[in-house]
Amino acid sequence: QVQLVESGGGLVQAGESLRLSCAASRSILFINNMGWYRQTPGKQRELVAAFTSVGSTNYADSVKGRFTISRDTAKNTVYLQMNSLKPEDTAVYYCNGRTPPLVYWGQGTQVTVSS
Repeated sequence: QVQLVESGGGLVQAGESLRLSCAASRSILFINNMGWYRQTPGKQRELVAAFTSVGSTNYADSVKGRFTISRDTAKNTVYLQMNSLKPEDTAVYYCNGRTPPLVYWGQGTQVTVSS
């Protein structure tokens, strides 16, 4: 089993930045496709950014150029740097990873962007 714990959410104004962290309970070298998803009430959870199986990155079109996913293998932590935040970025952000066939989710962290 793997536990993922997110932190770093909060309330910011449009145009500001936040950095989310996702700490894993084991080495992230052995957790596949770690990434970030977000969800708003009444909508499906959507991919924000993630590492691919070969170590490259995928981003949702809506965050390209503003968000950056990174990782620190020594700290077993994945980050999401979010710049130029917009009100439409308001959501609960979840960390995700998998060791097939298991899929892991964190508890989520709220990001609220005021206009």
